[in-house]
Amino acid sequence: MSVLGELRTLTKRPGRGRVKHRDNRAGYLFLLPWFAGLLLITAVPMVASLYLSFTRFNLLQPPEFTGTANFARILGDDRLWKSLAVTFEYVFVSVPIQLALALVLAVVLDKGVRGLAIYRSVYYLPSLIGGGPAIAILWKQVFGSDGLVNYALEFFGIQGQSWVANPSTALSTLVTLNVWTFGAPMVIFLAGLRQIPAEYLEAAKVDGAGSVRRFWSIIVPLLTPMIFFNFVLQIIHAFQSFTQAFIVSGGTGGPADSTLFYTLYLYLQGFGNLQMGYASALAWLLLVIVAVFTAVNFFLAKYWVFYDD
Repeated sequence: MSVLGELRTLTKRPGRGRVKHRDNRAGYLFLLPWFAGLLLITAVPMVASLYLSFTRFNLLQPPEFTGTANFARILGDDRLWKSLAVTFEYVFVSVPIQLALALVLAVVLDKGVRGLAIYRSVYYLPSLIGGGPAIAILWKQVFGSDGLVNYALEFFGIQGQSWVANPSTALSTLVTLNVWTFGAPMVIFLAGLRQIPAEYLEAAKVDGAGSVRRFWSIIVPLLTPMIFFNFVLQIIHAFQSFTQAFIVSGGTGGPADSTLFYTLYLYLQGFGNLQMGYASALAWLLLVIVAVFTAVNFFLAKYWVFYDD
């Protein structure tokens, strides 16, 4: 019998199909919790919120179908547009600064710094705790009238203020907090730097290219996939920011709505004013906004993201 014939005989042995079926069944069993979470925690609430967005629902009485009234109300909601302006400013100021800082530190750490693992862990730590309520409370104290920032300014003879209570500076404190959580994108940049062939940098150095020229002509182009990945993720994350604004503003979005993030306004409508139908409509508007920005980023990526095949 030929080798091909023997292989065919082996593949047709009885019981082989039953073993494969049993393995597949075990795999589906392990995936069952994930599918249950996808269905019960994501899919069902999304469908429910879509239905509620067409109703008047105060959490105490059954929903009353109102058609597109909630979406029509969005157009005339001045405070909603204020929250969008605050959110856009927060996103488009904090995310570029955060990614720039993460990239610079990744390049510095890639130079073979001693104790790299320690530095990497220390810098990554803010990303793990920066979005939590404890850090938000601490941040409120740091930038308060008796906070650490004012103590430092007083050392130089500068009169401080309550930075979180001033409408012109309150949002800047939240931008600073988001920039401070640069650890996650930094680790991704560091991994990308490790994948850049050393021959490219050595050849450019031999040709007389300085460190700045090597950075812009070799490192940045080869890191564009990581830059794109981090940019998309951090944009989505920034649009979803809630805890920081809620705690720093005391749940009001103040002072003068200067920290009224879109998610905070959505929360106030749903659980503060018990207008869950309108809040559901706002949630779907946020989904559309994030989807549009993500789609635009993917469309523009083909003009500046370089994939080295």
